[in-house]
Amino acid sequence: MIEVEIPGRGELRLEHLVLDYNGTIASGGKLLESVVEPLQELTEIVHVVVASADTYGTVEDELNDAGLDIEVYRVSAGNEREDKAELIEELGPEVCAAVGNGANDELMLRRAALGICVIGPEGACSRTLLNAHVVVREPREALELLLDPKALRATMRC
Repeated sequence: MIEVEIPGRGELRLEHLVLDYNGTIASGGKLLESVVEPLQELTEIVHVVVASADTYGTVEDELNDAGLDIEVYRVSAGNEREDKAELIEELGPEVCAAVGNGANDELMLRRAALGICVIGPEGACSRTLLNAHVVVREPREALELLLDPKALRATMRC
């Protein structure tokens, strides 16, 4: 669990991390090498789930090849926004962090206790960005922020 006291906001207690795949921790179906190490660390402290329609059919193989034991939650093409939001609701929004960049991540980031928008090479949907609590430049930064409670506190405090 990740526990952080946020001045002006209260305690943030995160048990789950939901990640978008393509455009967030992967590009063209390939897991970004830069996220493997922080993901390994995060799997030891929170339940990590990748939510994806798996457009390229590579999610499980990429995660397994990187030695990551991460649950994959399949979303249906055409209903991705709602499926991802439902996953947050099932896990308990008050104990979820979510990371994404696309229009289909907007509701997921809005409902999670901590929504992080990544502005990577694909850019980010403006609605998703406006529904995030934190915005970062690339996915490794999002994961490292979760691993550094002092930095997260500094970013989130009022």
